[in-house]
Amino acid sequence: MIGNTQLQTGPERPEFVKDEHLAFLDGLRDSGSINMFGATSVIEDAFDVPYTDARGILVYWMKTFGKDDR
Repeated sequence: MIGNTQLQTGPERPEFVKDEHLAFLDGLRDSGSINMFGATSVIEDAFDVPYTDARGILVYWMKTFGKDDR
């Protein structure tokens, strides 16, 4: 904390978010095959994870997209 301001370092990475999920989403975005707002069902199918985890993975990826420290 600096003064009364806490430094923002980005969202904390949930335990269920794996490097392979983020790499998959990077590749999916680069392919241009879908609108990324609809990627939750693709994540569910590709990784056999429940909807809530798939949504959390996507939200985390969106919040950290383009950052090297995720």
